[in-house]
Amino acid sequence: MANPAFKLLNEGWNADPVSPMPEVEVDGAAVHLKLFLNYYAYAAAEDEACRLTFLNCSAWRLGRTNDEGWYRGQCRYTGVAPKWGEFFEIIGPDHRRTWPDDWKVLTSVSTFDRHFLFYLKDNTFECFAKDWSFERGLERTIVI
Repeated sequence: MANPAFKLLNEGWNADPVSPMPEVEVDGAAVHLKLFLNYYAYAAAEDEACRLTFLNCSAWRLGRTNDEGWYRGQCRYTGVAPKWGEFFEIIGPDHRRTWPDDWKVLTSVSTFDRHFLFYLKDNTFECFAKDWSFERGLERTIVI
C-alpha cells in the first residue's frame, strides 16, 4: 500500500517547541487552533501567538501522540511523515486517515476534505477541512 505525501505548510514559522499551549475553539464549521510561536528559531516576539483557522471543518482532534511516542514508533505516521514538530497537509490515499478514536465530528467527513496534521510538543492536532488560514501577532494570556 502506497504512503501519502506530506506537504510542509509552516514555512518561516513554527509552534513553540517547549510550550505551544494549544487551544481549540469551534465556531460553527470553523475550527481555530491558537498556539504560541517559536521565537527561538524564527522571527517572533516572546509570547507571540498565532491562530490557524480551518474552514468548513468536518472533524478535528487534539490528542495522542506526543514527541516521545513519535520517536518510539508509536505514531501511525512514524517513518512515513518527514519529521516531528511540523505542520503538514497529508495528500493522497491514506489507509491510516481515521485510525485515532478521539475525533470530534462536526459533519460527515468527505473524501474531498483536506487532511491537516500539526505535531506539537505534547500532542497532535489534526483536522479534515476544505481550507485553512494563518494569522500571527496575537497576544495570549497564560492561564495557570
